[in-house]
Amino acid sequence: MQTRQLGYTDLKLTTVGLGTWAMGGPWQFGWGPQDDNEAIAAILAALDDGINWIDTAPVYGLGHSEELVGKALKQTSQEPLVATKCGLLWNEKKEKVNCLKRQSIREECHASLKRLGVEVLDLYQMHRPEPDEDIEQAWEEMAKLADEGKLRYLGVSNFNVEQIKRVQKIHPVASLQPPYSMLHREVEDELLDYCAQNNIGVVAYSPIQRGLLTGKFSTERLAGLPLDDHRRRNPDFHDPQFTATLELVEHLKEIAERNGRTCAQLAISWVLRRPEVTAAIVGARRPEQIAETAPASDWNLSEEDIEAIEKLLAERQAKINTA
Repeated sequence: MQTRQLGYTDLKLTTVGLGTWAMGGPWQFGWGPQDDNEAIAAILAALDDGINWIDTAPVYGLGHSEELVGKALKQTSQEPLVATKCGLLWNEKKEKVNCLKRQSIREECHASLKRLGVEVLDLYQMHRPEPDEDIEQAWEEMAKLADEGKLRYLGVSNFNVEQIKRVQKIHPVASLQPPYSMLHREVEDELLDYCAQNNIGVVAYSPIQRGLLTGKFSTERLAGLPLDDHRRRNPDFHDPQFTATLELVEHLKEIAERNGRTCAQLAISWVLRRPEVTAAIVGARRPEQIAETAPASDWNLSEEDIEAIEKLLAERQAKINTA
């Protein structure tokens, strides 16, 4: 499995990492019911497949995702790199609450260490830059925690260039975690270049766009999603985007199949085609899901395939614009 160095750090990440958002179970942005045993089995399968890092967050399942990662780590002799986040709390309605106050960041860090069962976090990321006016104080506290030996490196998630510049003045930024897929390419406008110029690693999330680019989605599957699956509320799962994406995927399948690959692997490899991208975070809820997607790490798309995909993406956008 290919590895790439994360920005200025000494961390070498496999280009596919395991994302644990969907494993957390029900909350405001949950994915419906989840079997804990299957989740733990998926984590262990990812490590057996060669993946060397796990991305999680306290808010995923309101602490439950981190607890599952902690349980899995106790069942293996492997010691993967662990990345988690801070800045999102929750209320009694299982709704996210943004908070970047100093004391809250410190309390979140200690709670994550306990749930994960580790003494040091390899990468600690500010989940969202909200409230904007509290970014600096949160980053200062994260830097203190790093100085105390609880965190190895600090990263940001969902930041723009100006926000990255603000925190860079306080402590080095090791990584940016942005959304990036064939369907959402905003990171290409400015962020990728900035990260490359400043030796900041990029770990892209949602490369298969919440399952839409796996080749396994359909109108019927969408209708059958649990009522508390957040995807029901996401614009990508409503027309005109949804139908245009399903038509796109049928053509992507043809490209994948002629390479002896799956559509999900194609979507991940497309994200990894950019040298600025260190790795892609690929979510899984069951062992067979990560077993399918992990091999994307070793597939480098040809220029011919990349050009064919660009044409298909332009056609999809034209359909949406004229709908």
